[in-house]
Amino acid sequence: MAWSVTLSSGQVEHVFTDRASCVIGRSSACDVQVPVEEKKVSRRHCVVEIRPPKVHVRDLGSRNGTRLNDIRLGPEHGDRELVHGDRLRVGDVVLRVAVYSDPDVVSPPGLEIARELGRGGQGVVHLARHSASGELVAFKTLTAQVDPAARTAFVREMECTRALVHPNIVRFHDSSVHNGQLGYSSEYCRGGSVAELGTLPVPRAVELTLQALEGLGHAHTAEIPVRLADGGQTVSRGLVHRDLKPQNLLLTAAGLLKIADFGLAKAFDQAGLSGHTFTGAVDGSLAFMPRRQLLDYKYARPDVDLWAITACLYWMLTGSAPRDFPPGVDPVAVVLRERPVPVRERLATVPESLAGVIDRVLDESSGAGPATAAELAGLLNQDRWCVS
Repeated sequence: MAWSVTLSSGQVEHVFTDRASCVIGRSSACDVQVPVEEKKVSRRHCVVEIRPPKVHVRDLGSRNGTRLNDIRLGPEHGDRELVHGDRLRVGDVVLRVAVYSDPDVVSPPGLEIARELGRGGQGVVHLARHSASGELVAFKTLTAQVDPAARTAFVREMECTRALVHPNIVRFHDSSVHNGQLGYSSEYCRGGSVAELGTLPVPRAVELTLQALEGLGHAHTAEIPVRLADGGQTVSRGLVHRDLKPQNLLLTAAGLLKIADFGLAKAFDQAGLSGHTFTGAVDGSLAFMPRRQLLDYKYARPDVDLWAITACLYWMLTGSAPRDFPPGVDPVAVVLRERPVPVRERLATVPESLAGVIDRVLDESSGAGPATAAELAGLLNQDRWCVS
């Protein structure tokens, strides 16, 4: 059974998977230390008692009291039970409470499953803690019922993630098979995804895009293991992601961008030899996919990733994908027939020179886009948007 309590405030997250007494306050001896400049918070302000399956909070005689969902608690109120979704306020600091319990999830050896982070049609990702080191990781497993093609794709994602070692790519930790279930652990990015940020100022959006291009530049030239259609294996150079979108651009607590989810990635210099993609197969997110990827998915080259990351930059600036997808209209038809909307039609304040780069990359009719991640990074660096 998986069971955990998470106390989170912004980018700071504390996860408990066993019995614990968590003291919150300004003192460096506290289990959760709030900034010392928070003068409304006492040195030992309150304590959260974690006794599975119950969780309680008790004020420790603080001067300003502890607020539970905006209701003030003092020491005279004793213990108050916490449930999933509660908010604890100490001074101006708000701690959100997440209580996770799933009797059907069994932790694999060496890991303690804490809570679910997200799921798709064929896989689920949990937050987990290494039993020995205490490090938090993301643990991804296949859902119970998947077809052989999905298992093959999952194995490919593991192999690709393991092979790519770069500061701007999510780091692989380990793989496992437990009770017949295939899974692997990787770096946990506390900052969530770019999709959760909303629209961003030009400097930050360009900065994140440049970080992504650093990771793509590595992926597009790295040596990658490739399984051949006949069951053999070879080594290829260069991997195209094929599914870049804001949800796959993750952030560390310090704001460093990491590319994730290489489930659709393909070694492009072995295109057609790996047996992973049938001609005409289409996957990924259409809103961030160029027309040429849709027409020739099997033989996608690195330039499709450059289009997609530019579409992500477009989204970071405007909050919209480059194309409009009207309700009731086949999205495949939209990608095939419609040109992207010029970015300044979405947001007139985008600098003209930056808009020129974005529109040029997204215009597939000209064939004049950059060929490499480094070339696109050079175009984005040509003006000092970081100070405009």
